[in-house]
Formats: sequence, structure tokens, C-alpha cells
Amino acid sequence: MVLIRIPKPWQIESQPITSETAYRQRRRFLKSMIGFGLGATIFPSISCSRQTDVGGSDLSKTIPKDKLQGVKRSPVYSGDNLRITPEADSSQYNNFYEFGGTKNIWQAAQALPTDDWKVEVTGLVNKPRTFDLDDLTKEFPLEERIYRFRCVEAWAMVVPWLGFPMRSLIKAVDPTSKAKFVRFTSFYDPKICPGPGGWVDASGLPWPYTESLRIDEMAHDLAFFAVGIYGHRLPKQHGAPLRMVTPWKYGFKGAKSIVKIEFMNFQPPTYWNTLAPDEYSFEANVNPNVPHPRWSQAEERLLGTGLHPAVWERQPTLLYNGYPEVSSLYGGV
Repeated sequence: MVLIRIPKPWQIESQPITSETAYRQRRRFLKSMIGFGLGATIFPSISCSRQTDVGGSDLSKTIPKDKLQGVKRSPVYSGDNLRITPEADSSQYNNFYEFGGTKNIWQAAQALPTDDWKVEVTGLVNKPRTFDLDDLTKEFPLEERIYRFRCVEAWAMVVPWLGFPMRSLIKAVDPTSKAKFVRFTSFYDPKICPGPGGWVDASGLPWPYTESLRIDEMAHDLAFFAVGIYGHRLPKQHGAPLRMVTPWKYGFKGAKSIVKIEFMNFQPPTYWNTLAPDEYSFEANVNPNVPHPRWSQAEERLLGTGLHPAVWERQPTLLYNGYPEVSSLYGGV
């Protein structure tokens, strides 16, 4: 008997569609805003051009050599029929605003100090903890999950993350019944992190970078803490040594280089929602039917499918980035 496998919605590849109008309009707007020193308060990044190996620097030197041994791929999130984005592309095209406002921050991000890393978990929990990196990789069984990744800037990729479900940490610290939200704080030191640069005054921005989830969002099986990527530990430009991965939300919701996790009874302010609440919502679920104020979200460009964003393959954006199982978190909508 022949078995016919029907792919799930998030595993379906689509053909390129639509025009470059939104992309070009955004580039013109950014150029004018940076000229007035306003760009940093509006966009998570100020470049959408493909970055190359600048000045002969060797990207391979930024990739950790230590493999995460014995990590098995999740049978549920195995990424069947998805094309994994080449590591050389995903590792040179990054948003990490603490180290610059353009995509070629991978070299600047190597200044991030990751030795003796600690993550404090506090707030409305019965068992507050401070974890080091060994705690995180030994106490919580690691697995590989291949997820779609969608940036609010309308580009996308497919990434093999290594890590553990967020709800494992929830169980370890035992939140009280009053905990309704969780805030994630990224590393920030003004002596190390130059900010976006250019005309932008980093001192006027709401550092450190913070993001937040409702506790029921954090408890969903899709919500993930990544400590690795492509079989090895996270490079610094990807948010080493610990970052959030919530694949049904836009990428800016994924705080990098986390140093503190707080369980709270109120919705805390977050970085981009504070700067531009009309453009970057607190919820930030991927939705093709809700455009950004200055471009459509109906399509996405696939990173690594061409030498420049203008020629990247395009495909339709899927509601919740193709993960409909989270719809129950939002009333089934």
C-alpha cells in the first residue's frame, strides 16, 4: 500500500509572488529618517541589503567549534519539506540592535562577553533560581527543532534551533498563581554595546532590551529557549548563550543574550512596543491580514535564495507563521 503524506500548513513551500514596492518605499523612508536622526525610534534595523564577508574577515571564526553532542531532532518539529537556510546566510544577516542598526553586525557582536554567564529567574515564583550555562544544558534535556522564522521586516528563514521548551523552566521555578506575564531582559553594557550608530543617540533608547510573553504563551509547547543552532552552540550574533524562540511571532519578540527572566502580575513595557506602539504591537503575532503601517505583511522574502533581497524568492505569509496550533491562545482566531 502506498502511503500519501499530507504536509502540515507550516511545511508547505509556496512560489514567489508580488512586487518590491513596499521594500523600496521603506528604504527611501529610512534614508530620510536617519538624516533627521529618527530612524532608531522606528525600525529594528536600517538595512535590508545582503551582507558579505566585509574586509576579508572569516565568518567561520565566529562559529563555536564545540558541537552539542547527542541532541536528537524533535519528531514533531522536524521541519519536513522545509528548506533550511544555509548557515552562512543566517549568520551574516542579523538584527542585534545593541551592536548596530544594520544587518552586518556579526563582527561587532563578537564583543559580547559570554564567559561565566548567569541567568537570574525571579519575581512571582516559589523557587527563584540563578542558572549558569551548564545548568541550562544539563538540567533541561536538549532537542533540535526546525522552525520557520519570520521578521517583521517581511523576510523569513528556516532555522534548526537546539534547546528546550520554555515550559521546562516554568516547571523548575514554580510560578505563583499571581504570575500572569514574564519579562525577558537582554545583556546590555554601554561600554560594550555601541547601539545602532550613525545619527542615532543610543543613550536615549530604552535599554536594556526587554521582551515579554503572557505566561500561557510561554507555557505553549512551541515556545523554546535556544542554546544552539546548526548543531553547535549559538554564535554571538544569534544571541548567545540563550535566546527566546517563539516561531508564531515576529522575530523582534525573541530577546537575545538573556540575563534575567521575571514572572510578573502586570504587562511590562517592552523595547519596540515602547518606541513605536503603533508599529510594533505587544502581541506581535504573524498575520498576513494585518499590514505594518508602511508595508504589507502578506508576503515574505526567503533569506539565502539570492544575492540581494530584491531577487529573493517570495512566498505568501501564513497566519501565525504557519503554526495554527497556537490559535487557542487567542480565542481560536
